[in-house]
Amino acid sequence: MKIYKYGDNVDTDVIIPARYLNSFDAQELATHAMVDIDPDFAKTVEKGDIIVAGKNFGCGSSREHAPLCLKTAGVKCVIAENFARIFYRNSINIGFPIMECKEAAQKIEAGDEVTVDFTTGVITNKTKNETYQSQPFPEFLQKMIEVEGLVNYVNSKKTGVE
Repeated sequence: MKIYKYGDNVDTDVIIPARYLNSFDAQELATHAMVDIDPDFAKTVEKGDIIVAGKNFGCGSSREHAPLCLKTAGVKCVIAENFARIFYRNSINIGFPIMECKEAAQKIEAGDEVTVDFTTGVITNKTKNETYQSQPFPEFLQKMIEVEGLVNYVNSKKTGVE
């Protein structure tokens, strides 16, 4: 598990540049994730890696491709001081966990070993032996994340499978 650390105002055009939006294939989009801010990201990201950023992560256009390409690339979650509202909603809609925690965003560094507990909202920095408290996800959002998004969640409610 690696930590990728970025600053403030990482916008959706940096997360997935518009020039790559000619594909609807999430796997293809993931190969271009973060290319303009971190050219090696798509080559080095692995399942379970975490992005830590500053303020206003996901600002810019409302493209839902941004959280989708990060999730498809294997990113476990994004921890930031705060998120642009549309990025936040798009992330939840596809079952991609994001956590707002100013202290964690400021103190976690690239190279730190970090674990997250979505149920309690506790973020543990094992490298620095520190814990930070984020808002835990309500039960229904935990279920949305488990079933990989809003559409699957609604369908599971219709069929009675949870």
